[in-house]
Amino acid sequence: MTRKLPFLVCLLTFLASFLAAQPAPLPSEPQDAELKYVVYLSRHGVRSPTEQPARYNIYSAAPWPAWDVPPGYLTAHGFKLMEIFGAYDRMELASQGLLPATGCTNADRVTFYADSDQRTRETGKALAAGLFPGCAISVRALPEGTHDPLFHPTPAGAVRGDSSVAAAAIAGRIGGNPNNLTEAYRPQLTALDNLLATCGVAASTQKKRISLFDIPATLSTGTEDHLAQLRGPLNTASTLTENLLLEYTQGMDTANVGWGCVDGARLRSLIDLHTGASDFAHRTPAIARMQATNLLSQIRGALEQAATGKPVQGALGKPSDRVLFLVGHDTNLSNIAGLLNLTWIADGRRDDTPPGSALVFELWRTPKTASYFVRTYFTSQTLEQMRSASPLSKENLPQRVPVFIPGCGNADLACAWPSFVQTIDGAIDPRAISPGAK
Repeated sequence: MTRKLPFLVCLLTFLASFLAAQPAPLPSEPQDAELKYVVYLSRHGVRSPTEQPARYNIYSAAPWPAWDVPPGYLTAHGFKLMEIFGAYDRMELASQGLLPATGCTNADRVTFYADSDQRTRETGKALAAGLFPGCAISVRALPEGTHDPLFHPTPAGAVRGDSSVAAAAIAGRIGGNPNNLTEAYRPQLTALDNLLATCGVAASTQKKRISLFDIPATLSTGTEDHLAQLRGPLNTASTLTENLLLEYTQGMDTANVGWGCVDGARLRSLIDLHTGASDFAHRTPAIARMQATNLLSQIRGALEQAATGKPVQGALGKPSDRVLFLVGHDTNLSNIAGLLNLTWIADGRRDDTPPGSALVFELWRTPKTASYFVRTYFTSQTLEQMRSASPLSKENLPQRVPVFIPGCGNADLACAWPSFVQTIDGAIDPRAISPGAK
């Protein structure tokens, strides 16, 4: 008996370690509650790079590919992807009883509001076409070229951002020296710089290219959407890496995706350069508070309208609405995430905000207690789903991962409505709420 004791101790220790190492189960949908309202904060779909190829050619041995739309515009492929996502959203909303499975009934209880850019307005139209095919759906937006205070509060004059504080906030995260970012990301920067130097050389028309490591790293005060301006290897790499992602998700020929050098696996290994730069520029809490207050206040107001059944001044839609789509940019998603300290991993990437991705805020009601709670998710198509434009279905699901909200989240990742309101009100800056977004 005594000889068996060590074996039993070892066995029990192993079993305890094994059980502790098993992943915690994801929270399931509430069985005793009903979904009442949903807010989608979505990034626009696949667009072309925001500059002409010549702007990027100085960093590569070979020229970047041409696009068939002007810089920064949603592509036809991008429109199709968002139409696919809209059709999937309709299926999911119908399964929860918020909308009928087909037809135009209750289309007037869904509000689409987009930023004024072509890529956001067209994304809104694509989502609407996917949700309500054949129906006359209006997508609200300010005139093109107008700074919308929901998505661009600083240039719109909705908030007077303190650029000195913004720069100091970033400096406090990077040890006061922008060169620290270069060292922190040197392995990924080296991999990208090598790709830029060696891929597609046969097609090169460049006599000399600028290496990423030739770019000085600086931090200064900024203007408009960029209250602080980080420049250097990481930020340039961020732009170039996203351009590679756009080539891949656009479904370009393999020869045109990183000059034939970039597949899905390699893209995933480089994307940290983009999410890293976005983290410092947009998730830094002091910056996020200036930039996201207006938008987060709008989300709170829309949810409150649905919970109380009473109009909230400045809130979009009606108290009887079922769904609100807000179509903006990756910066808006990152700002909200920074303000609420949200994080996620989807499709093998941490805190990435690819085209068409969305933060989803669901308002649930428990009939027995007449109480409300909020659950939050991040959703996106995978890189491969975007590349192939494959229809989404129960057999081909998009990514949908639960997001915990610190300050109000419970074990089931839900926030009781009073705690959610308290968390939001504690995060936002009341001075940065424009009259139209209260």
